[in-house]
Amino acid sequence: MKQNSKIKGRLRNYLYLPLYFTLFLLPINILVYFQDRRAGAILTGFVIIYFTYVFISHIRNGPVLEKEMMHYVTQYATVQNQLLDDFKVPYALLDQDGKILWVNKQFEKITGKEKGYQKTIFSIFPMISKESIQNKQEDLSFLIRWEDKMFRGEINHITLNSQNPENDIVDIKENEQNLISFYLFDETKLNQYIKAYHEEKLVAALVYIDNYEEALDSIEDVKRSLLSALIDRKVNEYFSKVDALVRKTEKDKYFVVFKYKYLNKLEKDKFSLLEDVKNVRVGNEMSVTLSIGIGIHGDNYNKNYEYARMSIDLALGRGGDQAVVRKDEEVFYYGGKSKTVEKNTRVKARIKAHALRETLQSRENVIIMGHNISDVDSFGAAIGIYCAAKVLNKKAQIVLNEVTSSLRPLKECFSPEKGYPEDLFINSERAMEIITRNTLVMVVDTNRPNYTECPQLLERGNAIVVFDHHRQSNEVIQNPILSYIEPYASSTCEMIAEVLQYFQEKIKLEASEADCIYAGILIDTNNFMTKTGVRTFEAAAYLRRCGAEVTRVRKLLRNDMNSYKARAEVVRHAEVYKGAFAISVCPGKMESPTIVGAQAADELLNIIGIKASFVLTEYQGKIYISSRSIDEINVQLIMERLGGGGHLNVAGAQMTNCTLGEAKRSLQNTIEEMIEEGEIEI
Repeated sequence: MKQNSKIKGRLRNYLYLPLYFTLFLLPINILVYFQDRRAGAILTGFVIIYFTYVFISHIRNGPVLEKEMMHYVTQYATVQNQLLDDFKVPYALLDQDGKILWVNKQFEKITGKEKGYQKTIFSIFPMISKESIQNKQEDLSFLIRWEDKMFRGEINHITLNSQNPENDIVDIKENEQNLISFYLFDETKLNQYIKAYHEEKLVAALVYIDNYEEALDSIEDVKRSLLSALIDRKVNEYFSKVDALVRKTEKDKYFVVFKYKYLNKLEKDKFSLLEDVKNVRVGNEMSVTLSIGIGIHGDNYNKNYEYARMSIDLALGRGGDQAVVRKDEEVFYYGGKSKTVEKNTRVKARIKAHALRETLQSRENVIIMGHNISDVDSFGAAIGIYCAAKVLNKKAQIVLNEVTSSLRPLKECFSPEKGYPEDLFINSERAMEIITRNTLVMVVDTNRPNYTECPQLLERGNAIVVFDHHRQSNEVIQNPILSYIEPYASSTCEMIAEVLQYFQEKIKLEASEADCIYAGILIDTNNFMTKTGVRTFEAAAYLRRCGAEVTRVRKLLRNDMNSYKARAEVVRHAEVYKGAFAISVCPGKMESPTIVGAQAADELLNIIGIKASFVLTEYQGKIYISSRSIDEINVQLIMERLGGGGHLNVAGAQMTNCTLGEAKRSLQNTIEEMIEEGEIEI
């Protein structure tokens, strides 16, 4: 490249300073002439001699000085080039098109490409695109895996003739040109250290036996210690495979600590300990089940333990027999395929009843609400809480935005003509108006805030109580002062019936109130055929003693002809998927399509070969899915993947921003994925 050079800047001024001094002497010489001609003549001679000497010296020494200076600059540049060539960081110089112009020794050593390599950088590293290196707006940084090492590559843009021009000594005239510098930083060891740091982190886990007392009660006394020892052995053997520390804190509780690098192994194994413990048999009629809670990604060990506590509470709240892993804000579930175990003791119900009584006594009034599009169980549970508040002379009101056709006969039993307050049932707007700081907000038959009749009440209320029988998900009502969630219960009405027995001695229920609570149990158990246990029948017997009449309840729950025909149409148009799943669509052009869909899902289970049924209903801009099974398929796991939840045999989901066809395909894809993953066996 042809270049012309000349001295400029401060050095040029320095070299011309003696000549400039001559111009300074001339006016002085003129002034001296006016004072003394002889002295002026002498000074004129001095100025002429001085100027002649300076001029000749500048002509002779200027090129020599410039040559010496350029020689120094060249040597300096050579030293810089040598230092860059010996630089321990791999370095390459590219043109604007990515062509390699020069590389240092370290770059040659790593890539095996010599200085004469004339191809582009893309031929060595295909992951780099031409568009990315030509983007001058910002420098580029990326990771490169080369052989067995990991490098961080950095690209910087260099513009010639723009590097501090005010400080240049030599002005090099050339066309402006852009170059690209390319660095490789070896981060192999750094990544290894980071990986080792994360893998060596300790993970806190809690392991609880769900039904310890119940399992021991089912075997002979002499075999109880053997059963306990076998469970201990199973737990210790399982976690010893991952070099874990296991400590038994109570007779049915374990604290486990292991390294994070083993968690992936346990997750791939899907925590097979859950199934291993179920197979322990020493004459016990009831299978032993475990719940596992694991917490990771906390800021410290205390935070991980707190996450583990939250995980084990979630596992127990979902009925046990599962592992819950909490990774910061993400929650993952494993297991949960067996039915929840019914507790024989009623101690918990009695404690909750006393706690509810104390809470109600400390408040002026109570607002009760269930889930949106309230069903019979939600309505019956709300009536039960109303009865409890009435005993304490506390004003209670029920939030009910929409009355379905199945609910209307029950609601008519609580009209002002029959002695009930005119404002017993209110809508969400009215509830928001009357709520105060001294109001108790009672939530029944749901534990998810977005599913309630009025989620805003939960934000306004400072005292919240939750009674529910559905399994918990990671979306729960925050900070309730009292929470009673029992997945083993058949219905919330069953739980309310138990609580009322301990709420106050000889509490009196009206016949219509007992009918309503009894109807909730009847509907959720599908006429005592699903999720029924000893306590279910005991609750029904208590309501019968309070005046519930089976025949009267049956009349209240009858459907009209249009709903019956619609249910028959849903069954008639059902599609059998994978030979075991009945999927159908319920028409939404009726008063209560979601109720009809749920009833049709129950009907489809009466068909031979059907292991699970799903009915989709489009209603009010959402797609509602009602799912049912008998015992072989856990429909709760399927619904959870679609954003819903429920129980092993009864579950549902709500989907938005999709059509019926898209929702149906999502359901089918979810079933197919779970079959491939082994979550569902057909």
